[in-house]
Amino acid sequence: MKWFSNSLVKSAIPFFFLLGLIWLIHFFNINYQLDLYTYGIYPRKISGLIGILFSPLIHSSDDIKHIINNSPALFILGWTLLYFYKNIAAKIFCYSWFLVGFFVWISARPSFHIGISGVIYCLAFFLFFSGVFRKENRLMAISLFVVFLYGSMIWGIFPYDWSISFESHFFGALTGFVLAYFFKKEGATFKRKKTQWEIEEEMGIEPPDFENNIYL
Repeated sequence: MKWFSNSLVKSAIPFFFLLGLIWLIHFFNINYQLDLYTYGIYPRKISGLIGILFSPLIHSSDDIKHIINNSPALFILGWTLLYFYKNIAAKIFCYSWFLVGFFVWISARPSFHIGISGVIYCLAFFLFFSGVFRKENRLMAISLFVVFLYGSMIWGIFPYDWSISFESHFFGALTGFVLAYFFKKEGATFKRKKTQWEIEEEMGIEPPDFENNIYL
């Protein structure tokens, strides 16, 4: 089918299934009282390491807003990442999943940390700073798009609500910034066009010396 071959549609499919998995887990967690929060990250405990793998899939069974707030952000940011940075999207997503979880494990408060918000913060900050670092107009437009939709997320990295894992938000933002810097020269669907000056510099063409020209 032609619609299926469209790269924009195909970029949405992985995150559609990921969201489906997250909601399925949430359904079983609520209806069968599985207490899956115990599979979250518990900092500095060996048993809490398992949360690095599973915590993004688990959301609060006491507050439905937790999963509702995360779902559209994950879908939109993940879709954007895969469409505009398809060559490195898998790397960025895996780094956001495991690095953020590891940093939370080594330094966060001693409590169970669950939810995919750390990954969401990483994707948001990666998309924003990647456009800034690359200085490509279309990618900078994506940066503005992220700010327009999720600019208020910046407050989530501060401990204004102790029931929220602001550590996940903070390390997600930090990881996204670092990834944007280290991957600033690879992976984008769109690349900044070189200026005539840059092309001539690479070819070894010296610019004219106007200082020594005398006009009468």
